Amino acid sequence: MEKEDIAYRQQIVNEYKPDVEKLIRYLPWLEDKAGKNVAETFEGSGIKENSITFPVYDSTLMSFIKEVQRTKLLDRNYAYVYSRNRIRTVKDELRMIDRSGIRDMDVLKGILSKYVMGGMTKGRLWTEAVQNNIFLNIIKKMKENIEFWDKPML
Repeated sequence: MEKEDIAYRQQIVNEYKPDVEKLIRYLPWLEDKAGKNVAETFEGSGIKENSITFPVYDSTLMSFIKEVQRTKLLDRNYAYVYSRNRIRTVKDELRMIDRSGIRDMDVLKGILSKYVMGGMTKGRLWTEAVQNNIFLNIIKKMKENIEFWDKPML
């Protein structure tokens, strides 16, 4: 292994580790909610007859989304990750997450960004990301990649 290669991997670890450490505390919750709906439709006070219903999200999900938004893990150009890697379906996303190594953190960031940023306008994306284990698998894979090249995180 070349020195530049080791230095590059260490640079990636140093860049992502602080943000991933903030998000791993959500792993137990994401594992618990895997495959479950984490939003309810608000229909109180006769709202159904007079206006549109809206989703009410689990408070932990909202904390997770806000935490991700405070990290460097969001990529506004996530669409390029999707086109460059020919990602079109949830199956493609899960396959790319599973195959991603330390050098593919940009792919993980891209998929995370699609759901977090896209969920700002299409709220169902957040619940889909929890139900389909997208958030869970991304955080687990980021943690695994960093720990492989560094030391275990708590």
